[in-house]
Order: sequence, then C-alpha cells, then structure tokens
Amino acid sequence: MTFGLLSPLQCSRLLNSLVRAHSQTVRLRRFSEKFPSNEHIRRFISENTELAGEQSLTPEMKLRLFTPGCRFWTERAELWPFDDPYWAIYWPGGQALSRYLMDHPDVCVGKAVLDLGSGCGASAIAAKICGSAHVVANDIDPLAAVVTQMNSELNKVEPPVCLTSNMIGSDPEGFDLILLGDMFYDECLADSLHSWLDSCIKTHRTKVLIGDPGRAPFEGHDVRKHLHHLARFELPECVREENYGLTTSDVWRYHPEL
Repeated sequence: MTFGLLSPLQCSRLLNSLVRAHSQTVRLRRFSEKFPSNEHIRRFISENTELAGEQSLTPEMKLRLFTPGCRFWTERAELWPFDDPYWAIYWPGGQALSRYLMDHPDVCVGKAVLDLGSGCGASAIAAKICGSAHVVANDIDPLAAVVTQMNSELNKVEPPVCLTSNMIGSDPEGFDLILLGDMFYDECLADSLHSWLDSCIKTHRTKVLIGDPGRAPFEGHDVRKHLHHLARFELPECVREENYGLTTSDVWRYHPEL
C-alpha cells in the first residue's frame, strides 16, 4: 500500500484503523493468556464484583458491578491486570437509557438494536426484556462481553450477541436503533461518534438514542444542536456520590435534520 496515493484525511483514518486493530490484538492475546477458559473468566469476574443494581434507576435489574465491598474499589489501579474496567460501573447515562427503554418498550420491541460501548450490558439487556428482535452488545473490552452474558443470565434473558471489535466507523447495516450510554465523555471520541452517527442516520435511517448526565464534552459539543430531549431522571443519592455530584441524567434522540 502506498500512503502517497491517499489524501491526508484518508491516511489519518487508515493509520487510526491500524492502531485500533493492533491494540485489539494485544488486548485479546493478553486476555487469552490470563484466562485459558470461559470458566476462569467467569470465576475472576465473580470474585471481583458483587451483585448490585438495586440502588440505581433500574432496581429491577441485577448486575455484577464494583461496589465498596470489592477488592478493586480501593486497590491500586496498577494492580488491575487489564484495561480500565468500565464494564464494572453502571454509568448514569446508561442508567437513564435503560430506564427509558423499560418505561417505553415500544421504542425497541421487534427492532434490531446495537448497544455501542455496552459495558455491563444493561441497555442491551433492557432492550431484550422489552422485546427487541435482535440485540448486539458492542464493547472493545473482552471482559465486558463475558459480564454481559453473566448479567443476562441473572435477569433471565437470552444474552445478546457480543462483539469486541470497534464498530465506530463501520457500516452498521441492519440496525433499527443504536444506543449510546455515557459515550460522550471525551472530546475526540465525541467527534468520531458525531461523524459516524451522521453516516448511520443518513445511510440507513437508523434511530439513535443517547443517555448522558451532562458531562462537559457532551454539553459543549456540536452534536447538542441536533438533539431532541426525551426524558430526565433524578439520580439516586449513591449514584450522585459516585459521580462527583451529578444529580440528573437525560435521554436524547439524535436527529441531524432538526
């Protein structure tokens, strides 16, 4: 391949794709070396999380999460053997999105749903509970895929299809609805999501729902100009304390034509 034949933008996108692919390969190799079987993975998650979820916006849902009773709640971060365990926290944007789906099952009943950055799998599970025809939970952390399967079993629903490839920038043909809970926490990521979601909507007429508690990269981003507000939820006290005083979380529909 000759980079000189590509435009600067094409070259940048290609390099970013190569970096993502390499990082994914390293993660998966490290993961498989540490855990030779699915049984070992499940045991590790069970030993380092607790059943939680009652003090959230979806108390009817059981989830394996980090709690103050877990070793790595206070343990030094460098002792954690993998990437940051975002899947072990029930983020307030994801809580609002899951609550909204549970309150409005018609949004996803019979639909093909993609939960992007699915983490613990709560929104994917909510979509399953509400009767979605097909659900994909996408998170680049392999542990998130396993904990999503475990959480699905806890809630007595068939696990969604779990994918660990980075789907941002791909062509998600066949999805009626894309869910993003607390994904606009970084400005560069927000830029990537904005461009990709525009393409998804314009190409496939995909419906996009976003859950966010008002984080600065989201509030100050151009994407806010294209959002229709659907709901606001008061966060439980413990969720406020764990999220530096954030008090509410909102659900928005992304609609570039607004």
